[in-house]
Amino acid sequence: MNNVGIVGYGVYIPRFRVKLSDIAKAWKKDPEEVVGSLGIEEKSVPGVDEDAVTIALESALQSLAAFQGKPADIKALFVGSESHPYAVNPTSTTVGELLGVGNDYLAVDMEFACKAATAGIQAMAGLIAAGEVQNGLVIGADTAQSKPHDALEYTSAAAGVSCILGSRNPAVTLEAFCSYSSDTPDFWRRDGVRYPTHAGRFTGEPAYFAHVLGASHRLIDKIHIQPADITHCVFHMPNARFPRDAAKRVGFNLRQLAPSLTVDLIGNPYSASSLLGLAATLDEAKPGETIFMASYGSGAGSDAFLWRVNEGIVEIQENKKRLGQLVCQQIADKTYIDYIGYLKQTHKI
Repeated sequence: MNNVGIVGYGVYIPRFRVKLSDIAKAWKKDPEEVVGSLGIEEKSVPGVDEDAVTIALESALQSLAAFQGKPADIKALFVGSESHPYAVNPTSTTVGELLGVGNDYLAVDMEFACKAATAGIQAMAGLIAAGEVQNGLVIGADTAQSKPHDALEYTSAAAGVSCILGSRNPAVTLEAFCSYSSDTPDFWRRDGVRYPTHAGRFTGEPAYFAHVLGASHRLIDKIHIQPADITHCVFHMPNARFPRDAAKRVGFNLRQLAPSLTVDLIGNPYSASSLLGLAATLDEAKPGETIFMASYGSGAGSDAFLWRVNEGIVEIQENKKRLGQLVCQQIADKTYIDYIGYLKQTHKI
């Protein structure tokens, strides 16, 4: 990829949390059974005045702080989300305007369920490698949608992750990527319908595992490397069980996966999920280490990547720690709300 990689990244996690046990009690479910089956005790909740735009903006500001450049140096801006505030009106131009990017840039809103942002990374890497742009910003941000009393309500969370890609001294180099896609209707939302629908029987093997394993094995074959030779791995996290199972099937162990498992602590923030796992891993990674990442988006597809960590990561980590921007610091900074508060903050009542 001609030395294309991440020159800055940022994360924003709303501080509000609701316990899954509170949701279960509201619907007269067994809290221990719910928590035990999903492996998650609580999830992040957006503030009443937060949406995909504000969350994307907060994460982007952190990326710019780590970037050795100005907002005007961003010549392409992609925002991946499945909770864009407007059906017709781009999130990307709003974020670009508020960042002060200027007018000379390509703005794109992307949708592909939970892998919209990783599709954006591939597209942006191509633009940079082709010499069309020097730096581009990719954001995955969601206030994940779920109908009350639906299975999705227990895991749907909120967060945003952004990364600036460039070719000048990247802190993390993009070594290779590939994708695996098919028409598998495991999850959808029709235009004008507020909440998504899912076909439970497709969620596991035909959808998530077929595509994540398909992309993973294809990339491993492409780069001629074994899982044991890779330092860390990241998999999309719809619940706590799926990424652990996928990692094991591909040939990774829990030690390689552990730094990425943000789902255990905040749930599934959809388009931000796999990128949040990547950011959490980068917060701890050392120069010379490698990171394997596989995203997943319903409908269905998976994007797999191999990243290599460079010396520039050390300064980024130190600055993030000083500013309280590490993923672990944001996860720890939390305020609990009850189920009624959750319904109010997500505009369900």
